Amino acid sequence: MMMFLVVFIVSGALIIGALWGAYGKLPDWLQGNLLAIAGGALMLSVALEMLEPAVTQSGLWATMGLTLLGASVFTAVDYFIDEKMQSGGGGGLLAAVTLDGIPENLALGVSLISGNVMQVAALAGSILLSNLPEAAGGAKQMQEDGNSNKKIILIWIGAAILLSIAAIAGNQLLRDVPKSTLSLIDCFAAGAVIASLATEVFPDAFKKSNHWAGISTAIGLVLALGLNQLGG
Repeated sequence: MMMFLVVFIVSGALIIGALWGAYGKLPDWLQGNLLAIAGGALMLSVALEMLEPAVTQSGLWATMGLTLLGASVFTAVDYFIDEKMQSGGGGGLLAAVTLDGIPENLALGVSLISGNVMQVAALAGSILLSNLPEAAGGAKQMQEDGNSNKKIILIWIGAAILLSIAAIAGNQLLRDVPKSTLSLIDCFAAGAVIASLATEVFPDAFKKSNHWAGISTAIGLVLALGLNQLGG
């Protein structure tokens, strides 16, 4: 029951964010600051929850290799979306949510196995904090690219379903997988997160909110630090 509740809340944030971006009023300055907050939270998540444990469990070289692979895969997909499909930033943010979200939700499903409420709350909170503004910003940009609201919502519902499946799969299929293998999944996710921050999140956040983005990034990092300490 707890698994489905957590998955519903985390994945539901994508749909709520998409509805907000497509139908609500989302000023550029607010969108930019929300993206910066999400970016700050993800920065800390990459360092403390993905890469640092992976170095201990899988070694430095494996951590470096899988991180670079994740960044390369995201960059290739993002390039294809932006340059070949002529998609705007909304498509890039959708790719960011999906590519780093699948491994993150796999890890979320695994954390639910232990039954550690605080650890689950910390991880779910970090994912929720990033999903909501990214979906809102992505939906808004898709709307500006001429996509209908119906199409936008259906796309983000599809993303939410995909990430829900990833979390359930992590919970059901990875129960007996060694931690060293799970850490490699986290490394791939970390690489995708890093590339998405550099190419999608922070450039768009600065463009829309200017230098306030720096403060909002720090706010996101501090919030994620609090969640991390809660989970510890």
